[in-house]
Amino acid sequence: MPLSSIAETIQSGLDTSDFTDTLKFDCGDDGVIVIADKKTSLVDQKTDCTIKISTSNLEKLVAGNLNPMTGVMMGKLKVSGDPSVALKLGQLLKS
Repeated sequence: MPLSSIAETIQSGLDTSDFTDTLKFDCGDDGVIVIADKKTSLVDQKTDCTIKISTSNLEKLVAGNLNPMTGVMMGKLKVSGDPSVALKLGQLLKS
């Protein structure tokens, strides 16, 4: 699944959430998805929190097939920046 499709899925959850922080999913050579101002974008920018994750694991995360905490513990995603923003991710993806 291309990042643009994943971004659309995230945007649908973002539309109904109260998530106001900035967050970046860094998928390496595949690109980034940035959440800022209640919008998703594929344009890289500085954010409060960055999650390094493969595109395939991001698909699983968005689909609910990868628990964020389990992903961190298994090394499937790495969090840098403000960890409290990453903790809000579960609520955003369930919206």
